[in-house]
Amino acid sequence: MTASGCVTVHGELEVVPAATGSEAAQALKDFTAAYNAADKAYDPALDADRVTGPLGAINQAGLKARQKNNPDGNANHQPLELTDARYVIPKKAGWPRWFLADTDSNRDEDGGKLDTRWLLVFVKSGPGAKWKTAYLSVVAPSRLPALAKDSDGSADPVAADSAELAVAPQDLSTQYTDYLQKGAPDVFAPSSATSGWREARRTTRRAGFSYQYIDQPLDSGTFAPLGLATKDGGALVFFSSKHFEQQTAAPGLRPPLNPDVEALMTGEVKSTLTKERVSSQLVYVPKKGAKDGKVVTLNRLPGLTAAKGS
Repeated sequence: MTASGCVTVHGELEVVPAATGSEAAQALKDFTAAYNAADKAYDPALDADRVTGPLGAINQAGLKARQKNNPDGNANHQPLELTDARYVIPKKAGWPRWFLADTDSNRDEDGGKLDTRWLLVFVKSGPGAKWKTAYLSVVAPSRLPALAKDSDGSADPVAADSAELAVAPQDLSTQYTDYLQKGAPDVFAPSSATSGWREARRTTRRAGFSYQYIDQPLDSGTFAPLGLATKDGGALVFFSSKHFEQQTAAPGLRPPLNPDVEALMTGEVKSTLTKERVSSQLVYVPKKGAKDGKVVTLNRLPGLTAAKGS
Protein backbone atom coordinates (compact mmCIF):
# COMPACT_ATOMS: atom_id res chain seq x y z
CA MET A 1 0.00 0.00 0.00
CA THR A 2 1.37 3.39 -0.97
CA ALA A 3 0.86 6.71 0.77
CA SER A 4 -2.01 7.49 -1.62
CA GLY A 5 -3.83 4.34 -0.60
CA CYS A 6 -3.41 2.76 -4.03
CA VAL A 7 -3.05 -1.02 -3.95
CA THR A 8 -1.81 -3.30 -6.70
CA VAL A 9 -3.40 -6.74 -6.45
CA HIS A 10 -3.15 -9.37 -9.20
CA GLY A 11 -1.76 -6.70 -11.52
CA GLU A 12 -4.89 -4.51 -11.53
CA LEU A 13 -2.83 -1.32 -11.94
CA GLU A 14 -0.20 -2.77 -14.25
CA VAL A 15 -0.62 -2.70 -18.03
CA VAL A 16 -0.33 -6.37 -19.01
CA PRO A 17 -1.63 -8.67 -21.76
CA ALA A 18 -5.24 -9.62 -20.99
CA ALA A 19 -4.44 -13.33 -21.32
CA THR A 20 -1.66 -15.72 -22.21
CA GLY A 21 -1.87 -17.67 -25.44
CA SER A 22 -2.58 -20.92 -23.60
CA GLU A 23 -5.23 -19.23 -21.45
CA ALA A 24 -6.95 -17.89 -24.56
CA ALA A 25 -6.85 -21.31 -26.22
CA GLN A 26 -8.39 -22.93 -23.14
CA ALA A 27 -11.14 -20.29 -23.04
CA LEU A 28 -12.05 -21.05 -26.66
CA LYS A 29 -12.02 -24.79 -25.96
CA ASP A 30 -14.25 -24.37 -22.89
CA PHE A 31 -16.71 -22.17 -24.77
CA THR A 32 -16.97 -24.57 -27.70
CA ALA A 33 -17.57 -27.56 -25.43
CA ALA A 34 -20.26 -25.73 -23.45
CA TYR A 35 -21.90 -24.35 -26.60
CA ASN A 36 -22.11 -27.80 -28.16
CA ALA A 37 -23.49 -29.41 -25.01
CA ALA A 38 -26.16 -26.73 -24.73
CA ASP A 39 -27.06 -26.95 -28.42
CA LYS A 40 -27.32 -30.74 -28.35
CA ALA A 41 -29.61 -30.77 -25.31
CA TYR A 42 -31.31 -27.41 -26.00
CA ASP A 43 -30.48 -26.57 -22.39
CA PRO A 44 -29.43 -22.97 -21.66
CA ALA A 45 -28.02 -23.96 -18.28
CA LEU A 46 -25.20 -25.91 -19.95
CA ASP A 47 -23.46 -22.83 -21.36
CA ALA A 48 -24.91 -20.05 -19.18
CA ASP A 49 -21.53 -19.63 -17.43
CA ARG A 50 -19.66 -19.29 -20.75
CA VAL A 51 -21.67 -16.53 -22.43
CA THR A 52 -22.47 -12.96 -21.47
CA GLY A 53 -23.45 -9.61 -23.00
CA PRO A 54 -25.32 -9.61 -26.32
CA LEU A 55 -24.27 -13.13 -27.30
CA GLY A 56 -25.40 -14.36 -23.89
CA ALA A 57 -28.81 -12.70 -24.22
CA ILE A 58 -29.35 -14.11 -27.72
CA ASN A 59 -27.97 -17.58 -26.93
CA GLN A 60 -29.91 -18.08 -23.71
CA ALA A 61 -33.23 -16.88 -25.14
CA GLY A 62 -32.81 -19.02 -28.25
CA LEU A 63 -32.05 -22.14 -26.23
CA LYS A 64 -34.97 -21.45 -23.90
CA ALA A 65 -37.35 -21.25 -26.86
CA ARG A 66 -35.98 -24.35 -28.57
CA GLN A 67 -36.03 -26.32 -25.29
CA LYS A 68 -39.71 -25.53 -24.86
CA ASN A 69 -40.51 -26.61 -28.40
CA ASN A 70 -38.12 -29.60 -28.44
CA PRO A 71 -37.93 -31.01 -24.88
CA ASP A 72 -36.01 -34.07 -26.09
CA GLY A 73 -33.17 -31.94 -27.41
CA ASN A 74 -31.72 -31.19 -30.83
CA ALA A 75 -32.19 -34.15 -33.14
CA ASN A 76 -30.19 -32.39 -35.85
CA HIS A 77 -27.24 -31.33 -33.70
CA GLN A 78 -24.00 -30.88 -35.59
CA PRO A 79 -21.05 -30.00 -33.34
CA LEU A 80 -19.56 -26.56 -33.89
CA GLU A 81 -15.86 -26.73 -34.73
CA LEU A 82 -13.65 -23.66 -34.35
CA THR A 83 -10.18 -24.12 -35.80
CA ASP A 84 -7.20 -22.11 -37.07
CA ALA A 85 -7.56 -19.81 -34.07
CA ARG A 86 -5.57 -16.57 -34.07
CA TYR A 87 -5.66 -14.71 -30.78
CA VAL A 88 -5.62 -10.93 -30.66
CA ILE A 89 -4.73 -10.00 -27.09
CA PRO A 90 -4.69 -6.36 -26.01
CA LYS A 91 -2.69 -4.96 -23.12
CA LYS A 92 -4.59 -3.11 -20.42
CA ALA A 93 -4.73 -2.41 -16.72
CA GLY A 94 -7.58 -3.40 -14.44
CA TRP A 95 -10.74 -5.35 -15.09
CA PRO A 96 -12.60 -6.44 -17.08
CA ARG A 97 -10.02 -7.87 -19.43
CA TRP A 98 -10.77 -9.20 -22.87
CA PHE A 99 -9.33 -10.68 -26.04
CA LEU A 100 -10.44 -11.63 -29.54
CA ALA A 101 -10.33 -15.12 -31.04
CA ASP A 102 -10.30 -15.02 -34.85
CA THR A 103 -11.32 -18.52 -35.95
CA ASP A 104 -12.38 -20.65 -38.86
CA SER A 105 -15.63 -22.58 -38.40
CA ASN A 106 -17.41 -25.51 -39.98
CA ARG A 107 -20.45 -23.28 -40.49
CA ASP A 108 -19.41 -21.41 -43.64
CA GLU A 109 -22.34 -20.34 -45.78
CA ASP A 110 -22.99 -21.79 -49.25
CA GLY A 111 -21.37 -25.07 -48.34
CA GLY A 112 -17.99 -23.45 -47.79
CA LYS A 113 -17.98 -21.43 -51.01
CA LEU A 114 -18.13 -18.19 -49.02
CA ASP A 115 -15.13 -18.10 -46.72
CA THR A 116 -15.85 -16.45 -43.38
CA ARG A 117 -14.15 -16.04 -40.03
CA TRP A 118 -15.89 -16.29 -36.67
CA LEU A 119 -14.68 -13.51 -34.36
CA LEU A 120 -15.40 -14.17 -30.70
CA VAL A 121 -14.73 -11.64 -27.95
CA PHE A 122 -13.94 -13.20 -24.58
CA VAL A 123 -14.37 -11.14 -21.40
CA LYS A 124 -13.20 -11.83 -17.86
CA SER A 125 -14.69 -9.67 -15.10
CA GLY A 126 -12.12 -10.33 -12.37
CA PRO A 127 -9.22 -12.53 -11.19
CA GLY A 128 -11.44 -15.41 -10.09
CA ALA A 129 -14.00 -15.19 -12.90
CA LYS A 130 -14.39 -17.40 -15.94
CA TRP A 131 -13.76 -16.25 -19.47
CA LYS A 132 -17.13 -15.67 -21.15
CA THR A 133 -17.97 -14.89 -24.77
CA ALA A 134 -19.74 -11.54 -25.13
CA TYR A 135 -19.65 -10.91 -28.88
CA LEU A 136 -19.74 -13.07 -31.99
CA SER A 137 -19.36 -11.71 -35.52
CA VAL A 138 -19.10 -13.60 -38.78
CA VAL A 139 -17.20 -11.73 -41.49
CA ALA A 140 -15.25 -12.35 -44.68
CA PRO A 141 -11.51 -12.05 -43.92
CA SER A 142 -11.04 -9.70 -46.88
CA ARG A 143 -13.21 -7.11 -45.13
CA LEU A 144 -11.20 -7.01 -41.92
CA PRO A 145 -8.80 -4.08 -41.49
CA ALA A 146 -5.22 -4.67 -40.35
CA LEU A 147 -4.89 -4.26 -36.60
CA ALA A 148 -2.19 -2.24 -34.88
CA LYS A 149 0.21 -4.24 -32.70
CA ASP A 150 3.22 -3.38 -30.58
CA SER A 151 6.67 -4.95 -30.69
CA ASP A 152 5.46 -7.78 -28.45
CA GLY A 153 2.57 -8.58 -30.78
CA SER A 154 -0.05 -7.23 -28.36
CA ALA A 155 -3.04 -5.36 -29.75
CA ASP A 156 -3.93 -1.80 -28.83
CA PRO A 157 -7.35 -1.41 -27.17
CA VAL A 158 -9.33 1.73 -27.98
CA ALA A 159 -10.73 3.86 -25.16
CA ALA A 160 -14.53 4.01 -25.10
CA ASP A 161 -14.38 7.81 -25.13
CA SER A 162 -11.61 8.09 -27.74
CA ALA A 163 -11.56 11.49 -29.42
CA GLU A 164 -9.29 10.18 -32.19
CA LEU A 165 -12.08 8.43 -34.09
CA ALA A 166 -14.93 9.63 -36.30
CA VAL A 167 -17.29 8.30 -33.61
CA ALA A 168 -16.24 7.35 -30.06
CA PRO A 169 -17.06 3.69 -29.30
CA GLN A 170 -19.25 4.70 -26.36
CA ASP A 171 -21.43 6.75 -28.73
CA LEU A 172 -21.94 4.12 -31.43
CA SER A 173 -25.02 2.45 -29.92
CA THR A 174 -26.82 5.77 -29.41
CA GLN A 175 -25.91 7.06 -32.85
CA TYR A 176 -26.95 3.78 -34.47
CA THR A 177 -30.35 3.66 -32.78
CA ASP A 178 -30.92 7.38 -33.41
CA TYR A 179 -30.11 6.81 -37.07
CA LEU A 180 -32.56 3.92 -37.33
CA GLN A 181 -35.28 6.03 -35.73
CA LYS A 182 -34.67 9.38 -37.44
CA GLY A 183 -32.20 8.89 -40.28
CA ALA A 184 -29.68 11.05 -38.41
CA PRO A 185 -26.89 11.42 -37.50
CA ASP A 186 -25.80 10.11 -40.88
CA VAL A 187 -22.43 8.70 -39.82
CA PHE A 188 -22.93 5.17 -41.17
CA ALA A 189 -22.04 3.96 -44.65
CA PRO A 190 -24.96 2.45 -46.61
CA SER A 191 -25.49 -1.24 -45.85
CA SER A 192 -28.19 -3.81 -45.18
CA ALA A 193 -27.81 -3.08 -41.45
CA THR A 194 -28.18 0.70 -41.82
CA SER A 195 -29.89 2.39 -44.77
CA GLY A 196 -31.17 -0.95 -46.06
CA TRP A 197 -32.80 -1.84 -42.76
CA ARG A 198 -34.42 1.60 -42.44
CA GLU A 199 -35.85 1.26 -45.94
CA ALA A 200 -37.08 -2.31 -45.33
CA ARG A 201 -38.93 -1.21 -42.21
CA ARG A 202 -40.37 1.85 -43.96
CA THR A 203 -41.78 -0.21 -46.81
CA THR A 204 -43.11 -3.16 -44.77
CA ARG A 205 -46.75 -3.58 -45.70
CA ARG A 206 -49.39 -6.16 -44.85
CA ALA A 207 -53.09 -5.66 -45.25
CA GLY A 208 -54.79 -5.19 -41.89
CA PHE A 209 -51.58 -4.68 -39.90
CA SER A 210 -49.55 -1.68 -38.79
CA TYR A 211 -45.91 -1.77 -37.69
CA GLN A 212 -44.00 0.35 -35.20
CA TYR A 213 -40.32 0.20 -34.32
CA ILE A 214 -38.39 1.40 -31.29
CA ASP A 215 -34.59 1.24 -31.09
CA GLN A 216 -32.67 1.70 -27.85
CA PRO A 217 -28.94 1.95 -27.08
CA LEU A 218 -27.36 -0.86 -25.11
CA ASP A 219 -23.92 0.25 -24.05
CA SER A 220 -23.09 -0.44 -20.40
CA GLY A 221 -21.96 -3.32 -18.22
CA THR A 222 -21.51 -6.55 -20.16
CA PHE A 223 -22.98 -4.80 -23.23
CA ALA A 224 -20.27 -2.14 -23.34
CA PRO A 225 -18.47 -1.57 -26.65
CA LEU A 226 -15.01 -3.05 -27.16
CA GLY A 227 -12.56 -1.85 -29.78
CA LEU A 228 -9.10 -2.45 -31.20
CA ALA A 229 -6.95 0.11 -33.00
CA THR A 230 -6.20 -0.46 -36.67
CA LYS A 231 -2.95 0.36 -38.46
CA ASP A 232 -4.52 3.30 -40.28
CA GLY A 233 -5.57 5.04 -37.07
CA GLY A 234 -9.14 3.78 -37.09
CA ALA A 235 -10.70 1.04 -34.98
CA LEU A 236 -12.52 -2.28 -35.19
CA VAL A 237 -15.39 -2.00 -32.69
CA PHE A 238 -18.02 -4.37 -31.33
CA PHE A 239 -21.16 -2.75 -29.90
CA SER A 240 -24.73 -3.68 -28.88
CA SER A 241 -28.25 -2.37 -29.35
CA LYS A 242 -31.87 -3.30 -28.55
CA HIS A 243 -34.81 -3.24 -30.95
CA PHE A 244 -38.58 -3.57 -30.57
CA GLU A 245 -41.05 -4.40 -33.35
CA GLN A 246 -44.75 -4.01 -32.60
CA GLN A 247 -47.40 -5.48 -34.88
CA THR A 248 -50.96 -4.25 -34.38
CA ALA A 249 -53.85 -6.00 -36.12
CA ALA A 250 -57.08 -4.49 -37.34
CA PRO A 251 -60.31 -5.71 -35.66
CA GLY A 252 -60.97 -9.34 -36.49
CA LEU A 253 -57.31 -10.11 -37.23
CA ARG A 254 -54.48 -11.45 -35.07
CA PRO A 255 -50.72 -11.08 -35.53
CA PRO A 256 -49.15 -14.35 -36.73
CA LEU A 257 -47.03 -16.33 -34.30
CA ASN A 258 -44.22 -18.81 -34.85
CA PRO A 259 -43.14 -21.40 -32.26
CA ASP A 260 -40.03 -19.49 -31.12
CA VAL A 261 -42.03 -16.31 -30.53
CA GLU A 262 -44.72 -18.23 -28.64
CA ALA A 263 -42.10 -19.92 -26.46
CA LEU A 264 -40.73 -16.56 -25.28
CA MET A 265 -44.05 -14.74 -25.03
CA THR A 266 -45.73 -13.24 -21.99
CA GLY A 267 -49.34 -12.08 -22.08
CA GLU A 268 -51.91 -13.02 -24.69
CA VAL A 269 -51.96 -11.81 -28.26
CA LYS A 270 -55.34 -10.21 -28.88
CA SER A 271 -54.48 -7.44 -31.30
CA THR A 272 -50.82 -6.56 -30.61
CA LEU A 273 -47.55 -8.49 -30.63
CA THR A 274 -44.29 -6.87 -29.54
CA LYS A 275 -41.01 -8.60 -30.31
CA GLU A 276 -37.80 -7.64 -28.50
CA ARG A 277 -34.42 -8.31 -30.05
CA VAL A 278 -30.82 -7.77 -28.97
CA SER A 279 -28.29 -7.11 -31.70
CA SER A 280 -24.52 -6.95 -31.83
CA GLN A 281 -22.63 -5.09 -34.53
CA LEU A 282 -19.06 -5.21 -35.75
CA VAL A 283 -17.97 -1.97 -37.41
CA TYR A 284 -14.90 -0.27 -38.76
CA VAL A 285 -14.62 3.29 -37.46
CA PRO A 286 -12.20 5.54 -39.38
CA LYS A 287 -10.00 8.04 -37.65
CA LYS A 288 -11.35 11.53 -37.19
CA GLY A 289 -10.85 13.63 -40.29
CA ALA A 290 -10.48 10.66 -42.65
CA LYS A 291 -11.49 11.41 -46.24
CA ASP A 292 -14.18 8.72 -46.22
CA GLY A 293 -15.27 9.17 -42.63
CA LYS A 294 -18.32 6.91 -42.50
CA VAL A 295 -18.61 3.99 -40.07
CA VAL A 296 -18.69 0.73 -42.05
CA THR A 297 -20.84 -2.13 -40.73
CA LEU A 298 -19.04 -5.46 -41.20
CA ASN A 299 -21.57 -7.74 -39.50
CA ARG A 300 -24.82 -7.60 -37.56
CA LEU A 301 -26.02 -10.49 -35.38
CA PRO A 302 -29.58 -10.05 -34.03
CA GLY A 303 -31.63 -12.45 -31.93
CA LEU A 304 -35.13 -12.59 -30.46
CA THR A 305 -34.95 -12.31 -26.67
CA ALA A 306 -38.59 -11.72 -25.61
CA ALA A 307 -42.13 -11.24 -26.89
CA LYS A 308 -45.28 -9.77 -25.39
CA GLY A 309 -48.90 -10.05 -26.41
CA SER A 310 -51.75 -7.71 -25.62
